[in-house]
Amino acid sequence: MTDAPRRRVAVLKGGSSLERAVSLRSAAQVEDALGVLGHEVSGIDVEADLVEQLLALQPDAVFIALHGPQGEDGTIQSLLEALGLPYTGSGPAACVRGTDKALAKHLMREAGIPTPDFHSLRQRAIRDLGAGGALPSIEQRLGFPLVVKPARGGSALGVKFASSSSELPGAMVGAFSYDGTILIERHIRGRDLAVSVLGATGDTAEGDEARPPSDRRPQALPIVEAVPREEGFYDYESRYGIGMTTFVCPAELPEEITRRACDLAIEVFELLGCHGFARVDLMVDHETAELWVLETNVIPGMTETSLLPQAADAAGIAFEELVARMLESAFTR
Repeated sequence: MTDAPRRRVAVLKGGSSLERAVSLRSAAQVEDALGVLGHEVSGIDVEADLVEQLLALQPDAVFIALHGPQGEDGTIQSLLEALGLPYTGSGPAACVRGTDKALAKHLMREAGIPTPDFHSLRQRAIRDLGAGGALPSIEQRLGFPLVVKPARGGSALGVKFASSSSELPGAMVGAFSYDGTILIERHIRGRDLAVSVLGATGDTAEGDEARPPSDRRPQALPIVEAVPREEGFYDYESRYGIGMTTFVCPAELPEEITRRACDLAIEVFELLGCHGFARVDLMVDHETAELWVLETNVIPGMTETSLLPQAADAAGIAFEELVARMLESAFTR
């Protein structure tokens, strides 16, 4: 990449969500990298005086390392657009589409992208409409085991397994504690894959020299496979506990599956309108080798166990270069 000008960068982090700890760890890595790149860095722990701090600082760009609600659901992005401040990553609409798992899955279904069968339930519908009475039908349609997850949220928080009818209510209560809408999804037995995608930059890729940047396709990075140390689900503890999960990158997959997974990730990236970067999570079925898209993360983690930095490293992109490319997304919207 060409040398970028020195900029005043505000890094948004922390906040009050349940993913605060992950955000602080991501931001610390990003701030160090931005400093190495020569930028003037100001970390802002997001609180009620955020607008006041941004107006006083007048940064050239805002690097969003804020996970969970506000950081990933379009709230911060809309606020920054109102202030006229360039920011990293996807815009408000893509954030809404990506963060709302039910909406994203409906969009993928309409576009013919394979995603596991599911039903979404609102807590209010159970209370006001007796929607709990539909559970036997849902169980029959989807079969066990089932994955129950909050419709909005990340880091695998609130995600539960239910292997029988007796376990489903408890899993639902756990997921509802994180969001008022949950997904009940058919479980895919297979390998847990993550494809990180980088959007087109001002640099030209092979064969792209005659095309404007807006016409270039995003780049899928090498696939990361997450293999939990103990047999079971890849949950929050497995994801962020060092040593709890083995990450294989590039994932050892047949070439055809690798190519298909990367194509699907790019297709989802474009379908949701993502910008700059995102991570698409998939499963490959053990028995059929079919690929299923689970969800998209518009603000991937940047911690020492996060998947985007691992994938970039496997592609020969150093952490500082990755952060530089992410920062550049603020100016190529």
